[in-house]
Amino acid sequence: MHEILTLQFGQQSNYLGTHFWNTQESYFTYPPEDESPVNHDIHFRAGIAPDGSDTFTPRALIYDLKGAFGSMKKVNALYEPEEDVNIDRSSVWPSKPIVQRSASIQPSLYQTHLDAGLDPPQLTTSSVRYWSDYSRVFYHPRSLIQLSDFEVNDGLMPFEKWDVGMELFEKLERDADLVDRDLRPFVEECDGMQSIQIFTGVDDAWGGWASGWLERLRDEYGKLSIWTWGVGDQGGNTTTPREKRLQQIENSARSLHVLAEQSSAYIPISNVPISTPSYLSLSSASPWYVGALQAVALESMTISTRLRSALGGRGTLQDIEATFNSTGKRRVAKLELSVADPDVLSEKASAQIAQAEKAGSITSHQTSEADEQLTSFDIDAFTLEYRIGASCPTKREHVFGRAEVARGDWNLIEDRDPHDRFGDGPALQRFATPLLFPLLNSFPASIFKIGTGEGRKIAVRSGLTTSTAVADQVRAMEQIVRRMHMVGIDERETICNGLQTMAEEYDDGWDSGSDSDEDD
Repeated sequence: MHEILTLQFGQQSNYLGTHFWNTQESYFTYPPEDESPVNHDIHFRAGIAPDGSDTFTPRALIYDLKGAFGSMKKVNALYEPEEDVNIDRSSVWPSKPIVQRSASIQPSLYQTHLDAGLDPPQLTTSSVRYWSDYSRVFYHPRSLIQLSDFEVNDGLMPFEKWDVGMELFEKLERDADLVDRDLRPFVEECDGMQSIQIFTGVDDAWGGWASGWLERLRDEYGKLSIWTWGVGDQGGNTTTPREKRLQQIENSARSLHVLAEQSSAYIPISNVPISTPSYLSLSSASPWYVGALQAVALESMTISTRLRSALGGRGTLQDIEATFNSTGKRRVAKLELSVADPDVLSEKASAQIAQAEKAGSITSHQTSEADEQLTSFDIDAFTLEYRIGASCPTKREHVFGRAEVARGDWNLIEDRDPHDRFGDGPALQRFATPLLFPLLNSFPASIFKIGTGEGRKIAVRSGLTTSTAVADQVRAMEQIVRRMHMVGIDERETICNGLQTMAEEYDDGWDSGSDSDEDD
C-alpha cells in the first residue's frame, strides 16, 4: 500500500494543507468514470458512515490553536455526534453549574454553498478568514486536535517563541503520550506505511513543537522516512518589527538545527519567494494565497508517489530522496518551480518535434558543462534574504543532486533519460506525467495569469536540489545567530556549531575553487 501519514502543525501549514487535500479530493473518480490515475489509498483511509456507506478521509493529524479552526467542527456530516453522558454532579458540587459558551463562528458562504450542493461563490482575500473557509474535504474526528492552552492571535500569550512550543509538547507528552494517543490509531490502519510527511511552521513556537514531535518519532520509528516541509515568513518581510524579526530568525535557526538532523529530508519554504515571474500575482499578506503557491510546488514534487504503477508511479519518497541526498548527510534541499500554460507548452513541443523530424533525427541537447544542462526555474521557494556580507566572493552554484517532476509537455522539450547522470556531474532524476495540476474554485482565481475559464489546469515543473546554495543560506543564518544576544551563550554556540557542520556537508567532495566566478 505504501501509505503516507501527514502531520500539520500551525496556521500557515494548515492553509497549505487545505489546498493539498482539496487537490487530492479532486482526483477521485466514480463509476462510470475511468479509474483515477492517482491511488487515493496512499493518503486516504477508508471508513464507514453511520448510514453504512463507504467514506474516505485523509490520513492526517491537524494541530492548531484555539480559535484557528474557524467554523470547522470535529463532528461532521460523515460522523454522528457522541451522545452526552449524564453525570450526577450533586455529590461533587451542590450548586447548579453555569455554562458559558463562546460565540460560534459562522461558516463561510463557500462552505454553506458546498453543504447545500450549490456552486460556491468565488473566494477573495476578505472572504477567507480561516483555512477551514475553503476546505472541500471531510476529516475524521480524530484528525482535528485543538491546543487549548493558547489562542490564535493572542497578544497576552503569543505562540511565538521556540521554547514555548517545545515546553507545550513536553507538557502534553507527559500528560498523554501524543504519539500513542493521536498517531498510533492511524499507523495501525496502514498495511505498509512508507513515510510520514510534516507541514510545520518553523519561525514561531510551532518549530519547537515540531522538534519535540520529530525527536519522539525517531525514538518510535527509527528508520522510517520522515519528510519535513518547514514553512514560515523566512523571506525577509520588511514590515515586521526588528525585535520580532530577530525572534523569527532565532526560531528558524533552532528549527533548522533540530529538524534537519532528525528528518530524512528537510525542505524550507519561504512565504515570500525571492523571484516573482510576470505570470505570478501573489498577495504575500494572505496566507490563503501563499499556501496555494506552496501547495502547487509541494503537491507536484511528490505526485509520483501517488500515481498508480501502471501509469508511471515511482513508489516512495525514499526514491526521490536518494537522488538529491546520495550521501545521506545532505538532508536540506531547496524547492523551486515553474508554471506554464499547457497548451502553449504542447505547441512548443510539437514545433520542436517537427523541426527535429525534418532534420532527420530527434536528439537531446548536451553541453560540455554538467550544471548548465540542469533546468532553470522561475520561482525560488527556498532562498532566504539573509545577507552574508558584501566582501563574500561570488561563487557559481555547484549542484550535487536534483529530483525533478514535470507535469505537462516540459519533458518533450528536453528529452533525456529520467535517471541520467552527467558524467561526474550531479545525480539527476526526472519524472514526467501528463497529469496537470487542477486550479480548483478553492484556489485564488488570479494567482496565475495563465489560461482562462472554469476548470483551468496548469503545467508545473518543480525540483528539489542539494547544492552549495543551501550551504550559503545555512552559513548566512549561522552568522546572524552568532551576533544575536537573544540566545544564551552556550545554546548559541551549540546552534552555530551545528549549522557550521551542516554547511560543511555541502563542501565535501568537490573543489570549491573551480566554481569561482572571480578571475585568478
